[in-house]
Amino acid sequence: MSDDGFFREVSQELRQDQAKALWDRYGTLIIAGAVAVVVATAAFVGWEYWSQSRADRSGDAYLNALSLARDGNTEEAKAAFEALEADGYGAYPVLARMRAATLLAQEGDYDGAVAAFDSVAADSAVPLSIREMARLRAGYLLVDHGSYADVAQRVEALTAETNPLRHSAREALGLSAWKEGRTVDASTLFEQILNDDNVPQTMRQRASLMSELIRGSGAPS
Repeated sequence: MSDDGFFREVSQELRQDQAKALWDRYGTLIIAGAVAVVVATAAFVGWEYWSQSRADRSGDAYLNALSLARDGNTEEAKAAFEALEADGYGAYPVLARMRAATLLAQEGDYDGAVAAFDSVAADSAVPLSIREMARLRAGYLLVDHGSYADVAQRVEALTAETNPLRHSAREALGLSAWKEGRTVDASTLFEQILNDDNVPQTMRQRASLMSELIRGSGAPS
């Protein structure tokens, strides 16, 4: 055997001995780590599947409840929304609460509907955007079934320049002010809508109509 071959053989045996020593020392930890990775991956995949399955079931249940409501099966729709509120997943429980409140309004139970929307608006566990929408929905109902103070209590904070619901909040307040004969307040609110470059066209048209109506009535503006 040449010197080079001898040294290669010795070097190889040393590497094997070192590898065996490392395995004897850390092999159990390596296997445990590998098993942990596999278990964690399986748990994550299982959790994703479970979450998606629950979301799919809740989505199907919500669509079914909407269908019942559209078909006039109000009591069945209410029961379906109540079930979603109790057992739904993700955003569906709060969506069910909002839709159930709308059903109350459609039945003429305006006090119950306002109370239901107020309940959503006061629930800190609900996303802020939905809470503000609930306040706006309550405000619109109170235009015809409450006072200006009632409407203002719900929507006045939404009229801020940075709030995406400001146009609708101003419209609800303006209509309520007009209804109570507060024409100066109503005119100011509708002018704010008209002076906002980002207002939707249909709302701009309604605000323009109300402004013309106020001016045509001869009331101070």
